[in-house]
Amino acid sequence: MRPIRTALFLLMVALVAAIGALPAAAADRFITVASTTSTEQSGLFKYLLPIFERKTGIEVRVVAVGTGQAIKLAEKGDADVLFVHHKPSEEKFVAEGWSARRFPVMYNDFVVVGPAADPAKIKGLKDTAAAFKKIAEAKAPFASRADNSGTHLAEMEFWKAAGIDAKASSGQWYRETGSGMGPTLNTAAGMDAYALADRGTWLSFANRKSLEIVVEGDPKLFNQYGVMLVSKAKHPHVKDADGKAFVDWLVSPEGQQAIAGYKIGGQQLFFPNANQAGA
Repeated sequence: MRPIRTALFLLMVALVAAIGALPAAAADRFITVASTTSTEQSGLFKYLLPIFERKTGIEVRVVAVGTGQAIKLAEKGDADVLFVHHKPSEEKFVAEGWSARRFPVMYNDFVVVGPAADPAKIKGLKDTAAAFKKIAEAKAPFASRADNSGTHLAEMEFWKAAGIDAKASSGQWYRETGSGMGPTLNTAAGMDAYALADRGTWLSFANRKSLEIVVEGDPKLFNQYGVMLVSKAKHPHVKDADGKAFVDWLVSPEGQQAIAGYKIGGQQLFFPNANQAGA
């Protein structure tokens, strides 16, 4: 019996050694993507990433935060890929050398949601800045993400266009949540407040209570998403080969078709436009 036990022990040692000798990529192959809460909370990544992972064997680990925070994570080298939705910030990211190139991926739009009672009387307006001005004049509750996200930055542009310093009323009719889109919509629903939301998260949001879309269709509500591979020159540890594989797949016909295929209740949440000039 002793020779058999010895042989089994030696076999186990050999197996452990063989596993230890596997390349790190084979044993634990993944990339980190810093992205927005909208791509996560809308359910897009839950639908999209398994398709990519089955094709490539590369696991995608998402850190879902506001666009501003996602950019900071990428600048610190805490992500391999940046996938956000504020074009001016994305172009600045590239101009400063944090990435070699920005790729447009998809778009949807923002909507203004609010209580069915509509105390500011804005339902049906097509001018978002005018709607924001009426909200301020009525001192109607408004829930803001206040997190430097792409949605929050868009919101602040509308307040500026309306000539309103909403932050001066913080804690009064203007409520700053400092949180993602889903929690902010929960706050709005709980206090019958208006809010600016991306349509994707809104369509996937179940706890609407009295909330409904009150303003949509303004061209200024257009919401473009872009993806960037973090520079290996800035951060040598970046997994650029696998990160590039993800970026390339997103803008490929297969990736674009997968994005178009994501629907809730028969409604398409995101519209691929990787090859659209100027996107």
